Amino acid sequence: MESIFALILLCVTGNHVSSSPGPLEDVVIDRYDIPRVCPREVQTGDFVRYHYNGTFTDGKKFDSSHERGAPFSGQVGLGRLITGLDRGVQGMCVNERRKVTVPPHLAYGSIGAGDVIPADTVLVFDVVLLDIWNTEDKVQTRTLSKPESCKRLTEATDFIRYHYNGTLLNGVPFDSSHSRNGTYDTYVGMGYLIKGMDEGLIGMCVGETRTIIIPPFLAYEEKGYGTVIPSQATLVFEVFMIDLFNPKDDIAVVVKEVPKTCTRKTVVGDYIRYHYNGTFQDGSGFDTSYQRNSTYNTYIGMGYVIQGMDKALQGLCIGEKRRVILPPHMAYGEKGTGDLIPGSAVLVFDIHVIDFHNPKDLIEIKVTSKPKTCNLTSEVDDLIQYRYNCSLMDGTLLYSSDHYENAPITTLGANKVIEGLDEGLRGMCVGEKRVVIVPPHLGHGENGAKGVPSSAVLRFELELLDLQKGVPDGYMFVWLGDSPDPLFPAMDLNKDLSVPLEEFTAFINIQVAEGTGRLRPGMDADGIIKDMFNNQDRNRDGKIVAEELKLKVEEDSDRARHEEL
Repeated sequence: MESIFALILLCVTGNHVSSSPGPLEDVVIDRYDIPRVCPREVQTGDFVRYHYNGTFTDGKKFDSSHERGAPFSGQVGLGRLITGLDRGVQGMCVNERRKVTVPPHLAYGSIGAGDVIPADTVLVFDVVLLDIWNTEDKVQTRTLSKPESCKRLTEATDFIRYHYNGTLLNGVPFDSSHSRNGTYDTYVGMGYLIKGMDEGLIGMCVGETRTIIIPPFLAYEEKGYGTVIPSQATLVFEVFMIDLFNPKDDIAVVVKEVPKTCTRKTVVGDYIRYHYNGTFQDGSGFDTSYQRNSTYNTYIGMGYVIQGMDKALQGLCIGEKRRVILPPHMAYGEKGTGDLIPGSAVLVFDIHVIDFHNPKDLIEIKVTSKPKTCNLTSEVDDLIQYRYNCSLMDGTLLYSSDHYENAPITTLGANKVIEGLDEGLRGMCVGEKRVVIVPPHLGHGENGAKGVPSSAVLRFELELLDLQKGVPDGYMFVWLGDSPDPLFPAMDLNKDLSVPLEEFTAFINIQVAEGTGRLRPGMDADGIIKDMFNNQDRNRDGKIVAEELKLKVEEDSDRARHEEL
């Protein structure tokens, strides 16, 4: 490059070689390869970079930038090139190839150039234009594609992640983030990038693709960059914006769906079950709970999840859907996590709240229907029959008594059903309907049950079908008032001083019929009475006498006179 620069710019003295001047009066240009697209042509004052082969008319080569491996750079139309070549490159497009034939008077004239170019010699230059720029140039941007929705544009001090392909103006690639399989991550407008890129990235949306053309003086100027970017090279970047945030950003919340009724919202200390889809800002997914067919379960505001999610999970209703955008400093920061989430990634979560509860919660009871007359209500030890539908809080039906031939029967307080349901069935009238919400610690707990997810809040629709008043645990028969005193004479119906099984049975049935005593419900009455008789027939002779009769009495208790026979 230096040798031809000397040939073109300097008046070199040397041995004069006689040559017949050619008939050419002006430069002859043969544009033998013109690109289809030519956004710009060389004009006076432009700077250009081009490769060339210089030959005489007989084809003998006298110089070549190709052989030196360095293109020529210079300014056009200011007398810094030989006049013919100055004229010959005007109007060229980048990647255009042309043959420029220069007559002697527009080249080195009658003097020539030392031993290299004889006097009065016609010169032929085969030129390919690599680059063109002007000191008045600015960064050029052109949007190739843009998302329909763009709620935020990049601004100075934002941190961005983007992919790019970098080429010289003639299309020769010099770098690509795609080839490294990693985004370029940096702050914008703070001097971490070349000036032109800092400027060209401003105003982009996430998901936008744009071309940025940067003149050399806003790129790597005369120094270039290593072996990949020549001196005074115009750079072309095709950029795809992956995401952006600002270090001052808080989480962003977009509420998508809220249930019509919301009696309570999540607070710190609650335990929540929710589904989510996790994506980056460009829409590519990194995780989803739906694929695992299992909710994500955690305490809120207690550091069990990333900071932004801890905050985002507060103030939600059961059934609510919202989109949450978490900046990296409230997610996984500069390091990311494993191969799943890259460093400095903005995360987008679409959340659907299934249910939540607090470890201190009690059951919730809402009576939906109740008979006008209600003289008898269910309590511990009662035998009841009831109808139920059990569902999750999102409406998913788990179990229903309608799926069975007969409605279930249970004794309250006997640990026959989960604690919350047992409690929810108390105080009901026959015919009453209610909805009972049971938190997990009063339901199936963290382990769940067959068909019931772990830590699930359960919703029961209940109807009491039948009620039989019960007796305390450990008793088969109780008096509803004071027992006869003395007891044996009242039991000895025929007054023969002995009570066989038949007479004992008749006595107990009379007490039940008159409402002065009660047998344990749900069991065979004759079997209970026989067991009671056998407890008192201590000598096993088939009859009870006064000396055998002993009663089970709980001293100092409310049931002290509710003896078991």
